[in-house]
This record gives sequence, structure tokens and C-alpha cells, in this order.
Amino acid sequence: MPFGIQPIHIVLIILVAFLLFGASKLPEIGRSLGKTITEFKKGTKEAADGFKEEVAKSDSTPATPSTPVQTSSPMPTAPAGRFCIQCGAPNPAEARFCASCGAKLPEKMA
Repeated sequence: MPFGIQPIHIVLIILVAFLLFGASKLPEIGRSLGKTITEFKKGTKEAADGFKEEVAKSDSTPATPSTPVQTSSPMPTAPAGRFCIQCGAPNPAEARFCASCGAKLPEKMA
């Protein structure tokens, strides 16, 4: 049985509930508990479906280039911001962690 509950424990729980709430309230409590469980399952299923849709949508989008695009100017200039060592994503100059993969960015060179 789940959670180590034996049949005798279930009988004791039902007897205590019967003594606390009475015979007239138990069907109403059971009905509301059943509706609550059904709504919870429905909400969980909707959340899981939404998550699967988002994952499928993000998998179908084209990936960004992992290295910065260099221009053919005679004098190379430093790009604004900092690039991640692991994924190559551009980040703001004040960022400490990569916005794309979460890796720690190298310290600023003075």
C-alpha cells in the first residue's frame, strides 16, 4: 500500500472521520475531495502540456551563432559587452553571469 498504510489504518481513519464529522457530512466531504483531486490533475496536465509546447517551440527556432560576427574593418574594435566563454552569447558589460547558459563570465580586465 502507498506510504506504508495498512488496511487497519484506513479503517481507523474512516472511523475517526465518522466520529468527527458524522454520517451526513462524510459524502459531502468525499465529493469535494474528489472534485479537488480532479481539478488538481487537470491543472497539472495543462501545465505539462504547456511546458511541452514551449520546449517544442524552442527546439524548432534556429540557434544563434555561437561566435560573434566580425566585420572587415581595418581596425578591429572591442564589442560592447562581454561574451560567454562557454556558449559565446553576448552579455551586457555589467553582467557577472551569462544570460544564456548561466556560466560565470570572466572578470573585467583593467
